[in-house]
Amino acid sequence: MSLDLNAGRLPDEHILTNIPRLISRYYSERPDPSDPAQQVAFGTSGHRGSSLKNSFNEWHILATTQAICDYRRDQGIDGPIFVGMDTHALSEPAFVSALEVLAANGIETRIDAGCSETNGEPGYTPTPAISNAILEYNAGRSSGLADGIVITPSHNPPADGGFKYNPTNGGPADTGVTKWIQERANALLVAGLKGVQRMDYAQALKAPTTKRFDFIDSYVGGLEQVIDLQAIRNSGLKFGVDPLGGAGVHYWTRIAERYGLPLEVLSTRVDPTFRFMRLDWDGKIRMDCSSPHAMAGLIENKDRFDVSFACDTDHDRHGIVARSVGLLNPNHYLAVAIEYLFTHRPEWSAGAGIGKTLVSSSMIDRVAKGIDRKAVEVPVGFKWFVDGLMDGSLGFGGEESAGASFLRKQGGAWSTDKDGLILGLLAAEITAVTGKDPGERYQALTERFGAPVYQRIDAPANREQKAKLGKLSASQVTAGELAGQPITQILTEAPGNGAAIGGLKVVTDNGWFAARPSGTEDVYKIYAESFEGEAHLTRIQEEAKALVDGVLNS
Repeated sequence: MSLDLNAGRLPDEHILTNIPRLISRYYSERPDPSDPAQQVAFGTSGHRGSSLKNSFNEWHILATTQAICDYRRDQGIDGPIFVGMDTHALSEPAFVSALEVLAANGIETRIDAGCSETNGEPGYTPTPAISNAILEYNAGRSSGLADGIVITPSHNPPADGGFKYNPTNGGPADTGVTKWIQERANALLVAGLKGVQRMDYAQALKAPTTKRFDFIDSYVGGLEQVIDLQAIRNSGLKFGVDPLGGAGVHYWTRIAERYGLPLEVLSTRVDPTFRFMRLDWDGKIRMDCSSPHAMAGLIENKDRFDVSFACDTDHDRHGIVARSVGLLNPNHYLAVAIEYLFTHRPEWSAGAGIGKTLVSSSMIDRVAKGIDRKAVEVPVGFKWFVDGLMDGSLGFGGEESAGASFLRKQGGAWSTDKDGLILGLLAAEITAVTGKDPGERYQALTERFGAPVYQRIDAPANREQKAKLGKLSASQVTAGELAGQPITQILTEAPGNGAAIGGLKVVTDNGWFAARPSGTEDVYKIYAESFEGEAHLTRIQEEAKALVDGVLNS
């Protein structure tokens, strides 16, 4: 990964996204359904693209929303659909397009009620608020179940748009569901949208099936079931949060006021150019709250607070800044959160396990063994944790990319999608209850279990190269050793559930690497970890990169 000279700095005006052009292209361009780059394509987190690349425009959203309507009918889903959007510039046009189709199909649609900050217009809705609303509505029901649409490209750059479907379990749709929707949407594109039902937006807003729903009150009102807010309130400590201009921008003030928390909201600014963000590693604006470059502003202010935190644009990811260490590596915080939760949630089932992705730190495995809990290793994608959170067989599910969720204090699913808000508040609870911030808690874990060194490398890769990487096989690893140690496992399937990982993981007793294409951007990723220091990690990375380069050049 080559670090851009401007990483960590505020952007120059000339690199900001031209918002009028972006919106104009959303409405003016038509995708070529014969071009794979212009088709509807659901990755790990829904369909993403940009109107500037003709990969996310009005036709895509009209077709995809109609496909979701058709899927609901096919599956007999006839409850309300909860719909929310984040603050990316393309999200509101996509929201308009989606509502036009949903209303024309006669589907009861629950949209944000609006608030004073939005002058009563539909506001912004975090991904976990959609998931929580679905679960709350469906509790105790066996028919008339609700589902949801989240309009977000997550932490992606300002020119991107995204569109996700969450079925009745409240979590990200699995590959069978997304394949159905994707194929139907692309068939509608080929047919020139014949079969898409649609009405004018003004009519759609007034339709009897369109109902306002107070997502903020519903979500914020339930937080006491998940977090020890009293401990935070009485701690005498000071906490800070930066919404990074994202969908939770109007949630944090309500949380602080409702529960009397010593929580300072650092900004309530919404700007679709995101010009207030520090540039990420590659010089792009990216609302990645796990990146030390994007989070440089909050890191610089770490000494003002005992703990501070931020979330990405749809608030499904978290970034934790501790006074002791600055920004925590996401893997470090996952280990801390797991160790704390499973020793401070006595109501949880003794059989509840720990969900982790196969590219998450092996420190989690060591922590799990230390607290006598089972670690369940699955492929990348939060969808693999949904069933476990729903039935209580998992108390926690987390990804190395700083996405996680966990059960209510007395058990029971709170959100079956990633929830950056409760992970931020958990950092405050940990500090309030234990007297040590998450950075100090992680240091204690390394004294017990060793100190791993972990790094992810991102590098450009086009569609064809990503396809090659997704088909890596065990036979392509001919060596018996990795960085001088015997290889103990070569995985193409996750040991926790036997599902294909879409790449390769090679493991030794004290280190490992995994290689896989990104499901959301044109990059490939090499994850690597060593419990024997930086030099050993470098050797692992060099051998992993040689393998990947060989595949790309074949």
